[in-house]
Amino acid sequence: MGLLGDELAFARALTDRENESVMALGNRKRFAADAHLLTEGDRSTHIMIILQGWVTVSVATDRGATRLILGLRGPGELLGEMAALDSHPRSATVRALGPIEAQVISGDAFRRFLALHPRVSGLVIRQLTFRLRSADQERSALASLTVLQRLASRLTELSRAEPSGPYAPVPVAPPATGTSPATGMSPAGTVVHLAQDELAATVGATREAVAKALRLLRGQQIVRTGNRRVEILDPALLALLADGHQE
Repeated sequence: MGLLGDELAFARALTDRENESVMALGNRKRFAADAHLLTEGDRSTHIMIILQGWVTVSVATDRGATRLILGLRGPGELLGEMAALDSHPRSATVRALGPIEAQVISGDAFRRFLALHPRVSGLVIRQLTFRLRSADQERSALASLTVLQRLASRLTELSRAEPSGPYAPVPVAPPATGTSPATGMSPAGTVVHLAQDELAATVGATREAVAKALRLLRGQQIVRTGNRRVEILDPALLALLADGHQE
């Protein structure tokens, strides 16, 4: 399971000349927080490259209003490429976590550019493959893991995120040794800023199920919760829960 992924952002994998050529195909546009940049089922075919800000990528589930967040995308990321390439309806909804700036390029212009630039086309194919595999892993986790296991994995992942990323973790009382370079372990006291309904969407569960799992973690003194915050008190035990279900 992984929201942030580890692939190099599309625009950052381009050469300076390629980046300049791609950006010249479209126009910069601003979006307000919570705006839908792309909507699942829509027939549009344009693509976007995020310049500033972060977005969620989510799909509807069979529980009606419940959505599953498949990923978080930030600066340099390419969005909407599947619909641009196959002209099928959008496969997911992209929502702004905060103010967003993005380069918007028509699907026709993007396809023509890829036909003339095979190296860039290869980057798009690599990204598609990575994201499809990641989405498959998320769906597999939904079918095979408990809510508690998925929540432990998600909190561990988000507690290790970069400070400039979405849902940025904040060490409230960092020890002198900081993060262990050997294990990548987050320091005790790291706080992940997420409401329970947002946490639920990242693990594909109901808010009530996540609240129950958090109660169990609180009872074992692994986390402490507050308004839109989860403080990780025992990162080693939380990571053990996360690592155990990935074997």
